[in-house]
Amino acid sequence: MFDYLIVGAGFAGSVMAERLATVANKKVLIIDKRDHIGGNTYDYYNHDGILVHKYGPHIFHTNSKEVFDYLGQFTQWRPYEHRVLGSVDGQLVPIPINLDTINKLYGMNLCSDEVEAFLASKAVKLGQIRTSEDVVLSKVGKELYEKFFRSYTRKQWGIDPSELDASVTARIPTRTNRDNRYFTDTYQAMPLHGYTEMFRKMLSHPNIKIMLNADYKEITSMVAYKELIFTGPIDSYFDYCYGKLPYRSIDFKFETYDQEQFQPTGTVNYPNEHPYTRITEFKYLTGQKHSKTSVVYEYPTEHGDPYYPIPRPENAEIYKKYQLLAATQAKVHFTGRLGTYRYYNMDQVVAQSLTLFKKLIAEHSPEIHLNGHRKTTSITS
Repeated sequence: MFDYLIVGAGFAGSVMAERLATVANKKVLIIDKRDHIGGNTYDYYNHDGILVHKYGPHIFHTNSKEVFDYLGQFTQWRPYEHRVLGSVDGQLVPIPINLDTINKLYGMNLCSDEVEAFLASKAVKLGQIRTSEDVVLSKVGKELYEKFFRSYTRKQWGIDPSELDASVTARIPTRTNRDNRYFTDTYQAMPLHGYTEMFRKMLSHPNIKIMLNADYKEITSMVAYKELIFTGPIDSYFDYCYGKLPYRSIDFKFETYDQEQFQPTGTVNYPNEHPYTRITEFKYLTGQKHSKTSVVYEYPTEHGDPYYPIPRPENAEIYKKYQLLAATQAKVHFTGRLGTYRYYNMDQVVAQSLTLFKKLIAEHSPEIHLNGHRKTTSITS
């Protein structure tokens, strides 16, 4: 008899497994349909001995000290600030748009105050911001919207920005200084020995059993457990009774080149004429030294593994039906990007699962204080 059966060995499920096993002394079985732990952050050494991310680049960043310190129990960190260039008008310019982007594109030499006024002069005055298109037009105007955002968004999401929720492009800032970091979070780092090694340490507890290549619908009839934590697609759990929630997927094309460096920064975006959205070179992310280098080309598609929930009002309405149905399920808990149909970053998924863990402890094991493991061990120590 397991206390918890956890479906999915990515961040959402693994954090739940580790906390329940370590802090609450629960017996946990964590299963995954894939042949590895780590979910979409799984990394491995390819045939040339280069560490690559199987499901595209995953760059960790967070403003949460709790999340950073929690994961720090299972890995040393390698400081890393990600930088992205965009291929626009035959040039490579910084993304997000900043002072250098504008000066390079337009052949000018503006200062910060001047570029702020320049962007304000280009911005489209809109009464209400409803869509991703509205967000960008109101910040940088039509010309920069066409150069950087429209085609990229169409490729990435399969629909025009005018049909996407404002939250998608609201994530991308516009800067009037020369800061060319893609993220500005307080904590920006990569697991020193990779994500898979971090997950291995996270799940190496005697109370945790792992089963891979496992379909939970088969396992539930074979294994005795008290409660279920589900991190897979919520619509699949309910056999798509309200219809299928749409996702975007990606086809990854990996290439290894017989040279030390392929491109001038970690990621180069291709918003316009190319069929792929971006190329990422892994050695920037990992810090690995090697005479060769490996990159991945990303081709968004509507088929394949569910990666990105598509934020549109009609999809939110479908999810609400599933959410109401989920609330009626005794001893079943949903978490993660797929389990709650949210476009979350990695740190947000970790925070969500830590919050769910605290909720379960408060409900089921009040003798365990959340500032300690049975009054002795810090929850994030």
